[in-house]
Amino acid sequence: MFRNYMFDLYGTLIDINTDEWDMELWEKLAVLYRYKRAEYTADEINRMYCQYVEDEKKRVRRRHPEYSVIDIKIDKVFRKLFSAKGVKCTKREIAEICTAFRCFSTKYIKLYDGVIDLLDTLKAKGKKIYLLSNAQRLFTENELNMFGLTEYFDGIVISSDEECSKPDKHYFDILIERYGLDRSETVMVGNDYISDIKGARDAGLKSLYIHQSISPKIKGKLLADYKVMDGDVYKIKKLIVK
Repeated sequence: MFRNYMFDLYGTLIDINTDEWDMELWEKLAVLYRYKRAEYTADEINRMYCQYVEDEKKRVRRRHPEYSVIDIKIDKVFRKLFSAKGVKCTKREIAEICTAFRCFSTKYIKLYDGVIDLLDTLKAKGKKIYLLSNAQRLFTENELNMFGLTEYFDGIVISSDEECSKPDKHYFDILIERYGLDRSETVMVGNDYISDIKGARDAGLKSLYIHQSISPKIKGKLLADYKVMDGDVYKIKKLIVK
């Protein structure tokens, strides 16, 4: 049926809930920066973080006017928070800050039931598995490794690296062209009816939509070729794995 399986990550393989608006997060982050000699209050670091995110988005849009949906490298924002206080930091220290920020903001994270069974089945059948995720590499690498998922993928494309995000067709094209995939032999699997499914349609790909509790509410037509509306990952095998 298909030779190449392209997966979204969050809401498709990993169930996650994060809250970056909780002031307790920013209080902890301010303490962490003070450990590194960068003096911040929680309110100040929250405000400056948001400003630097917007500044970085503007820079990316100027660099990539061809992209309709962009992403940034969040480590640049964390580095600027140090620079604003005249503090120099190493690449390793920035990675540690990113990891702490993700931990502080994560309420829960787990694999959906059936994910490992699905990936093992695809591998046993000699299929190629790819990840196309709207994500930050410094967050996502740790989470892929935590769940033992990295080894399953024949290719991983993360939006922060490319400064482009789903549903932009360019982002799908990056993965397809980088790994030399035949679109007619490739299917996209995701839980977002716009980012994953409409994006796949625009890129000339078949798609499977799986509805999870964190999926955005569907407004309008669902363009998926295959559908699992009850979140049961085990059903994916029956629909698109031969």
